Amino acid sequence: MKTDFETLKTLALYTVNHLKEHKIIEFDIEKRLELIDALATEYGVSFATDEDIKDQAIEEVEDKMGAENVPEDVTESEVFNHARKEIIKSFKGENIGGLYLVESLRQVALRVNKFLLESDLIDDVFGTDEEITNFLIKKIRFFNPKKN
Repeated sequence: MKTDFETLKTLALYTVNHLKEHKIIEFDIEKRLELIDALATEYGVSFATDEDIKDQAIEEVEDKMGAENVPEDVTESEVFNHARKEIIKSFKGENIGGLYLVESLRQVALRVNKFLLESDLIDDVFGTDEEITNFLIKKIRFFNPKKN
């Protein structure tokens, strides 16, 4: 399964549902989609998608070969595949649901916790920072876009 911004939105939906279900956050239901989009955008800082990696690999090929010398079917080239593998290797193979961790899972949870506390889309947050962070780590670790 290829991951893209829709996968980040699925992760955001999954997160919001669990936070609401466990009574950790309260928000206006009419702002739910806006909240999911905002959280997906926030997740975009913490995770790289297959789409991001593809774009980065194309950029590296263009830098290496020169934009005018890049073949039309660049994604089929050996240079592209090598660049893509190197980028993935830089994430040390760490991924959740096909999303590559740009930062540690703990840092992701801290980032989301901060987002929850600062977002105008959230009416109230319940629990200590440590409780919310640990809850997020547990939930995000088991995210699977095929199941969620």
